[in-house]
Amino acid sequence: MHAVRPSARLPAGLGFAEGDWLHACRVAVGLLVPGLALLFAGRPELIIFAAFGSFAGMYGRAESRGLRLRHQAQGGAILLTGVAVGTLLSACHARPWVLVVTEAGFAFAGALVTNRLDLVPRGPFFGIFALGAIALVPADGAGLSICAGTVLFCVLIGLTGPKRVLGRSAISPPGVTCGQEDCERGRRRSCAVVHAARYVAAISAAGFCGLLLGVEHANWAMASAAVPLAAVDARNRLHPGVRSVLHRSAHRVLGTFAGLGVTALLLLPDFSETLLALSVIALLFPTELFMSRHYGLALGFFTPLIMVMTELATPAEPVPLLTDRVLDTLIGLVAGIAAAVLVRGPCRDRPVNVEFRPTARP
Repeated sequence: MHAVRPSARLPAGLGFAEGDWLHACRVAVGLLVPGLALLFAGRPELIIFAAFGSFAGMYGRAESRGLRLRHQAQGGAILLTGVAVGTLLSACHARPWVLVVTEAGFAFAGALVTNRLDLVPRGPFFGIFALGAIALVPADGAGLSICAGTVLFCVLIGLTGPKRVLGRSAISPPGVTCGQEDCERGRRRSCAVVHAARYVAAISAAGFCGLLLGVEHANWAMASAAVPLAAVDARNRLHPGVRSVLHRSAHRVLGTFAGLGVTALLLLPDFSETLLALSVIALLFPTELFMSRHYGLALGFFTPLIMVMTELATPAEPVPLLTDRVLDTLIGLVAGIAAAVLVRGPCRDRPVNVEFRPTARP
């Protein structure tokens, strides 16, 4: 079995594996082309739809061409479904509590589907995020078409690169492993259902707590609630426990705070929509480049990307926007950590001996 070889000399944990640069370039080009087309058309506010479509390119980072094609198409379908449901909620002017209930239900189904399909990045995070964000922007008939076209474009870009990927280690079979290689199929299903229930508990708690506190962007709290749960069903370690969940949550907090500083530099000077749209396009490359190597650092780029494209779609005062983001992140992480720790299932806490494989994290 070939080991993953770093391609750059960086501090521990930041060395890039073979193919990371190519993969990040594919993802960036997936947004660059539709993003520039929207700018030329004079519709920078619609770049949020292209951005969510471009996230389809994040799937299949360390996979062979055929498997990458399948997983990017499947991931794109989940993203497109989230955007479609969000657009419907926006068009119907759904009440906030309806959004929370819908997103919790979508998270349950998304967790089961992504687990069954063995998608990387793990979990339904991007679909959840897309649904919540699109539900709060003005409905636009062109938005769904833009997202679908971007997904298709990214899947085609994913066909570039080598057919086979060296350094891909053997991993557990699809499904949340129960801690034993010979565990029964029924028990694996129980593990998956329990983990999906964690998403429902975390997202519901975060969403309704955000509403009770009067936070305008409760969708950010629900998205943040999904973050700690991705550490629970990681394939390289089964149910890694409280320490791993807290470690991931700390990355989320520190990375978000760093990203808010970058966001302030972009939003407070009152730059033009064109410059803001270009910044969204530019931020996607370092986001994906670092995502599998250092989650906190990647969030320093991902946070301003998300906030700026949201600002383009629904302009708001920057200072309250930044404040809400801090509060939403903390609410979501507390809910996610509580669900990860308190909702227990048949899966054991014993680690599984499988080799490391680079994974993109939400």
